[in-house]
Amino acid sequence: MSDTEDKTTRTRKPLGLKRSVEAGEVKQTFSHGRTNKVVVEVKRRKIVKPGSAPVEAAPPPPPPPAAPAPVAAKPAPRKAPAPSNETRQEIQARLLREAEEARLAAMEEANRREEEERQRAHEEEKRRAEENRRAEAEQVEIPVESGAEADAGLAPDQDGSAPDDAPDGAEADAASPAPRRFTPVAPVKRAEPKDAKPVRDDKEVRRPDKKAPRDTRGDSNRNDRRRGGKLTVNRALNDDEGARARSLAALKRAREKERRAQFAGQQQPREKQVRDVVVPEAITVQELANRMAEKGADLVKALFNMGMMVTVNQTIDADTAELLVEEFGHRIERVSESDVDIDTSVDLDPEESLQTRPPVVTIMGHVDHGKTSLLDALRGTDVVKGEAGGITQHIGAYQITTKDKHKLTFLDTPGHEAFTEMRARGANVTDIVVLVVAADDGLMPQTIEAINHTKAAGVPMIVAINKCDKPEAKPQKIRERLLEHEIVVEAMSGDVQDVEVSAKAKTGLDELIDKILLQADLLELRANPARAAEAAVIEAKLDKGKGPLATVLVNRGTLRTGDVFVVGTQSGRVRAMIDDKGKQVKEAGPSTPVEVLGLGGVPMAGDMLTVVENEQRAREVAQYRQEKATEMRTATAPASLDAMFSNLKSDVIEFPLLVKADVQGSVEAINTALHNLSNDEIKVRILHSGVGAITESDVTLASASNAPIIGFNVRPNAKARELIERNKTRMMYYDVIYHLTEEIAKEMAGELGPEKIEHVVGRAEVKEIFPAGKKDKAAGLLVTEGAIRKGLFARLTRDDVIVSKTTIASLRRFKDDVDEVRTGLECGVVLQDTNDIKPGDSLEVFEVEERERVL
Repeated sequence: MSDTEDKTTRTRKPLGLKRSVEAGEVKQTFSHGRTNKVVVEVKRRKIVKPGSAPVEAAPPPPPPPAAPAPVAAKPAPRKAPAPSNETRQEIQARLLREAEEARLAAMEEANRREEEERQRAHEEEKRRAEENRRAEAEQVEIPVESGAEADAGLAPDQDGSAPDDAPDGAEADAASPAPRRFTPVAPVKRAEPKDAKPVRDDKEVRRPDKKAPRDTRGDSNRNDRRRGGKLTVNRALNDDEGARARSLAALKRAREKERRAQFAGQQQPREKQVRDVVVPEAITVQELANRMAEKGADLVKALFNMGMMVTVNQTIDADTAELLVEEFGHRIERVSESDVDIDTSVDLDPEESLQTRPPVVTIMGHVDHGKTSLLDALRGTDVVKGEAGGITQHIGAYQITTKDKHKLTFLDTPGHEAFTEMRARGANVTDIVVLVVAADDGLMPQTIEAINHTKAAGVPMIVAINKCDKPEAKPQKIRERLLEHEIVVEAMSGDVQDVEVSAKAKTGLDELIDKILLQADLLELRANPARAAEAAVIEAKLDKGKGPLATVLVNRGTLRTGDVFVVGTQSGRVRAMIDDKGKQVKEAGPSTPVEVLGLGGVPMAGDMLTVVENEQRAREVAQYRQEKATEMRTATAPASLDAMFSNLKSDVIEFPLLVKADVQGSVEAINTALHNLSNDEIKVRILHSGVGAITESDVTLASASNAPIIGFNVRPNAKARELIERNKTRMMYYDVIYHLTEEIAKEMAGELGPEKIEHVVGRAEVKEIFPAGKKDKAAGLLVTEGAIRKGLFARLTRDDVIVSKTTIASLRRFKDDVDEVRTGLECGVVLQDTNDIKPGDSLEVFEVEERERVL
């Protein structure tokens, strides 16, 4: 009982839904130790036991007419599988084995059928060949008379149809392929070769020089067993069943080879194209080869033949390049590097293209004489309120429209002494200069400097005597003082116009405008607006949000948005233009001041902006100018031994500084003012100067050199402030230039220390030497000038050459210690730390006074 229960428990299946499909894994073993696991799914209802192979129909006999194939016998009905006690793994293994046996049997049956088909095809081919030979033999036996009809290519019936006496059995044989019929044609008798021996058979007559074709397709099919049972496109379309076709790559190679051969046959040697080769002063071999459209290796070979061992990346001079160009049969066109730059001095506009343009008026004068206030009165604005210290420290460009619809362009220049370059720049780009002189102050240094700049620029001048509303104003005195500088006004029979104005009371402004327009009419100012623009940079700065900005004054042409330009060592494209009122404009004509956005960097004030045809040309010119600027900056004087020794012996103290300002003109002015503070004892060394906010790189450079940073109207950014706190870098902020120069001068004076001044108290002559103690010597003196005092500094000279510099340690007259001995008396002294005293020496006594140093 227990055994039955155990057996039932072992064979019991787990509870669950009845599945029609059972899955399992079977491990397959292959050669070379390879194995594979296969997932097998078994459907119980479709278990197929291996049965006997179906009876194959017998092949039909060869035509004529073939009997239809007998119908294959139906296989015996399959029996339902008997239930068994096999486990799932055993069932899977058995099914796999049965499937493998069925697959092998099917493959064997397919191979057998394929072999029978091949044999059948071979026998069919032999039968056809035998029929052909039989037909040829019949043609030999037909008489020659029937050859006339054969020449027409038709059967006895002219329409090519079957003859009337065709056998009635042909209709019965329509289902089977009819044997091939040949028209009896008499062959042409040809001379047979003497050595030909006819070979006769029982059923055929063979030609002596022709053998039966050998069928080799069976061999190829036998060799191509792995593709035997597959139907391919080649087998369906071609006669060679199963023969391996050429691959697509092989076909492509063959066609490409055929095309190259055909092209090589048609190609004719082309004539060498002679080119105009542009050769600069220095060029690389590869670049020269590209311009000549030659191979670099050919140029290197030619240079080797000349005795020059070079590579394609080496640079050769223009003479060597000329030899190469001529050797290769091209024409050379030599240019210099300076030809890359743009020269606008020779580019003149024709007379018929010139049109009247507004005049450019520059207001110049001394500081605090009312220049900006006068311009504000003309424009109806109040610029002076926003300026630090109440003085102008930037050059500004404005345009106003008069009551008569005339346009005037004004340039406002600073009056401080530090802004000399700004005043000179304003005088160079202007048409008329208005010299503003305060009636209560007279001619000052910067007024005289403005007169000199105007004379150097060769532009007409109009004198505006300002502040005439004050009671202490003396305009006539101003006119008289101008005579000292060869300025003769019209009131004194001269050719210089003058007008008395008051910017505060707004008197005399209309008269000033009338005189400016009159002077402009005399000058006949004209320009060509229909050409590429040229402009002068008045001021440049680096804005935090907009980037590099440049205030330019258009000289000729029209500057439009989108124009590509080059200015100094920078290039760019006009992204936007803003006028003096803050409005965006699309174009700016001659004598129009605008602020340009889109520069690649901050240019130098005074640079010329030129519009070029494309960005490549702009970059080329900018790169050339940068290289030249670098050469000038890094150029050093020829080294000599004297210069080296003088540098080693020099005790000049260097005062390093780093300067950052808001605009380029302020940077120039600050650099010039600081260099003017240098003297023989201390020299200012500017490590870096630039436009824009103080950055991390500026702080790093200043910290490494232990130099203070000067910020003029600028401040550091957030990261720079953190770095300043960490490195404890000293910062100096200013918004007025004369405050900056005063502080730096004090710093430099403190670096030098107090100034020491010597005052000679008396002189004496050494008469005799006496011993004083074990080591010291006492000198007997005769005071010749002044007085000798104890404790003062003294210099001992011999033949006017200083022997020693010491101090008077002891002073005696006779045997008494005294503090002072006057002229004409004798005394004895002991000098500290020196015994090199001889009769006839001179002793000079002096005292040192220390004063605060002023630069």
